[in-house]
Amino acid sequence: QVQLVESGGGLVQAGGSLRLSCAASGSIGSINAMGWYRQAPGKQREFIATFTIRDTTDYADSVKGRFTISRDNAKNTVFLQMNSLKPEDTAVYYCAAEALVSGSPYHFWGQGTQVTVSS
Repeated sequence: QVQLVESGGGLVQAGGSLRLSCAASGSIGSINAMGWYRQAPGKQREFIATFTIRDTTDYADSVKGRFTISRDNAKNTVFLQMNSLKPEDTAVYYCAAEALVSGSPYHFWGQGTQVTVSS
């Protein structure tokens, strides 16, 4: 089983920056991909960015050019650098991992970290 521990959320003014961190533990070798999602109150959880084991990245249109996903393999940690933050970026941000369990893919989630952007 995979456990994900997130940090880095907080309060920031519009135009500011934050960096989120997600440290993975457990069955690290089974992870195929890691990424970030967010969810605002009353809304569906939204894909933000992903970083696959093949070292490719993908981003939602709403964050392209502003957010960057990266990782430190030695520390089993993935980051989300968020620049030029807007009030509409306010949400709970979740780290996610896809891992193989008995040969089948499962998705694991972090506890979430609140990001609040003031106008």
